[in-house]
Amino acid sequence: MITYNSDGVKMPKIRHRDTTAWIKRVAAAHGRKVGEIGYMFVSDEKILEVNRQYLGHDYYTDIITFDYDEDDVLNGDIVISLDTVRSNAEKFGKTYDDELHRVIIHGILHLCGINDKGPGERGIMEANENAALAML
Repeated sequence: MITYNSDGVKMPKIRHRDTTAWIKRVAAAHGRKVGEIGYMFVSDEKILEVNRQYLGHDYYTDIITFDYDEDDVLNGDIVISLDTVRSNAEKFGKTYDDELHRVIIHGILHLCGINDKGPGERGIMEANENAALAML
């Protein structure tokens, strides 16, 4: 089950049923099933608070993924800052909706085991994001 909630921000206009079906297709393409995934849409200030409290990081980010996977079943909490999604869309010349979908699936790809911090990993993540977005 995938849930979508917001804290302190207006819930983004995403089609929950369609988004959930897309997430399941992407997970299946990576040999995974969807278990319990919770999305929380927040402000920059809230994601900074989460980043400090749970990860010890003192910076803003667009997404934080908490991975509770069990074997091939994806379980986790995904926190997304809509403020950063909006500013990144402008910065990268994308629409807000396109950037939001990219970030939504970015968290799922992390749960599938794809990283983006090490050498060469960012390119692998971007290729997987593009492949997933093509499935939308």
